[in-house]
Amino acid sequence: MGLSTHVLDTTHGRPAAGMQVALYETHGEVSTLVKRWLLNLDGRHPDGPVLDNANLRAGTYRLSFDVANYFRAMGVTLPEPPFLDQVHLDFGVADPAAHYHVPLLVSPWSYSTYRGS
Repeated sequence: MGLSTHVLDTTHGRPAAGMQVALYETHGEVSTLVKRWLLNLDGRHPDGPVLDNANLRAGTYRLSFDVANYFRAMGVTLPEPPFLDQVHLDFGVADPAAHYHVPLLVSPWSYSTYRGS
């Protein structure tokens, strides 16, 4: 299945539809953009996996979630600067044949992630 992600807005108790997300390959301090997208109504990549197993390689990656702009668009008043602006999740892929699911539970004040199934 490759790489997937799912974002839940814990402030409103629903998927974070419309949040912008970007995937980068990382090599030390160098990040290379792989793709950028808006989450669908279910808070997921609109075309299924972000990367399928054929395109997922062993290495390090970063998912970048545009949290502050999403919550502003939802009508949440945020301080300036916001407590959370971009949430960056750096993770490694050791076995590209496996499924790597990287969910994000997020509010304007906190976030949580884990390797899902």
